[in-house]
Parts: sequence; C-alpha cells; structure tokens
Amino acid sequence: MRRGFWLTERYRMMLDVRTISDRLVDIIRDRILSGEIPPGVVIRQDSLATELQISKIPLREALARLEQDGLLVSHPNRGFFVRSLCTGEAEEVFALRLKIEPDAAAFASKAANDQEREEASRALRSLVVAAAAHETSVGALNRAFHLALVRPGGRRVTTNVLRGLHIIADRYVRKHLEPYDRYVRAESEHQEILDAWLKPNPRTVKKLLFAHLEHTLKDLRTQLADAPALKIDEPAKVPPKPRPVVRGTLTKKRARVR
Repeated sequence: MRRGFWLTERYRMMLDVRTISDRLVDIIRDRILSGEIPPGVVIRQDSLATELQISKIPLREALARLEQDGLLVSHPNRGFFVRSLCTGEAEEVFALRLKIEPDAAAFASKAANDQEREEASRALRSLVVAAAAHETSVGALNRAFHLALVRPGGRRVTTNVLRGLHIIADRYVRKHLEPYDRYVRAESEHQEILDAWLKPNPRTVKKLLFAHLEHTLKDLRTQLADAPALKIDEPAKVPPKPRPVVRGTLTKKRARVR
C-alpha cells in the first residue's frame, strides 16, 4: 500500500510540474510574440521565477520547450535568449507554408460545416479589428484565422505542423504589418481567401493563399534586409580576465634578480 501510495503521489507531482510547465510555455511565448521580451534579450530566470511565484524546475523545462519551438536559443553559462528575426528563418518557414498550407486549406474548404465556416469568419473579424488598432495580439489572431481554414480538413498531422510553423511566423507577421498601410492589403487578401473558402472554391483558395504568402515573404525580405542584424545567436567572445598582480611577490623576485 505504501509503495502504491508513493507511486501515486510521485505521478501526481510529475503531472503538477507538467501542468505548470505548460502554462509557463504559454505565458512566456505570449510575451515573446507580443514583443514584450524583444530579440536578443536574456531571460532572467531568477526574476521571472520570483515574478510568477514558481520554482526554476518547471521554468527551465518551459524554456527548453520554447527553444525547441525556435523562439529561444541557449548558450552555456549565458542562459536563454530570444532569437533574433532573420531572413533565413523567414525563408524556411514560409517555404514550408507555401508547400503545405494552400493545399490543406483548399482541401478543408470542401469538408467544412456551417459551424466551422462561422468560426473562420469570426476569426477574420477579430483579426481585422486587432490589425487596424496595431494590437500585440495580431500575430496570434492571424494564426487563428489561418488554422481555421485548415482544421476542418481533419488532417491532424498537417494541422499540427502548420501550427508550429505559425508560432515561429508570429513575430514575422507582426513585423510585416508594421507599415501603416500594410494591414489594409492583408485584410483585402484575407477576405478574398475567405470568400473563396466559404463558397467553396478549392482551386481559387489555393491560388489566392499561395499569392498571399508569397507577397508576405517578399515584403519581409526587404524589411529584414534593412533591419540591423543582432548577433546574439552566436556566443560573444569574452576576453580573458587579467591575472591579478601580487606586488609583494614581484618585489621579492626583483630583489633576488638584483
């Protein structure tokens, strides 16, 4: 009985740590994607653990998971840093989206029911409001809209892969919408995609979504090329500390030489 009780308690504690870690992933991810923790900034684990009133064990687990998601990078003896935006990552993420997302949305348009069509329409309305107000939630709402076009297809693996790509792409979406008039074009393109998706017209959905992603990537190439590069992803070379000079010892040695 004692052994069984001990195993049950240990399992419960493991679940508690996992639940806390899951919540921490969401909290820290939201801060990164909203820009509250900017690129190149180290995650202060002591202050963050104190602020959130949690231990460092689930915090370190959450940070490791965010590194796997591509949002953080870790360096020995330096900690976790928010990854900087770069053209190479944008190219990779959008190349994968271009290969997967247009086909997945076109397929899902034929399978969507009335409730799923309403969810997609509602997601776009929320995105339009947030983008016009330049709210920090625009990345997450953009992700919600795009995934609403894919999820009705019932392809779980495809949806999960795209969800991961969209999480990485969130900061790039916010960067893309920085110019004042950019969200107007994005709104128009999104509405055209949704209209074709609701009909449904799979061929048009595929064509419009492919063009939309291409336009976004083209704009990002220009924006990221003009932005100053952060080298935080590469550990900085720390100069060696100067060796302390012990004056008494040197005096004795000089005296002996004389």
